[in-house]
Amino acid sequence: MFFQRLKDLRDDKDMSQEEIGQLLGIKQTVYSRYERGSQPLPIKHLMVLADFYETSTDYILGRTNVVKPYERKR
Repeated sequence: MFFQRLKDLRDDKDMSQEEIGQLLGIKQTVYSRYERGSQPLPIKHLMVLADFYETSTDYILGRTNVVKPYERKR
């Protein structure tokens, strides 16, 4: 399920896989594998994407349908 959320979040921002790959410091082909679910999404990339999309890692992973992120502890 997470791979569909990745695609939906990217589409909502009208961004390309290439642009998200640049954000993560990876090639578009690697990011494409994340969206297809054919390659595991590293935790460090999951965290960057959650911050970028202003959502929680749980939302991206499909553990909740609440888009709003948790309050961060400082």
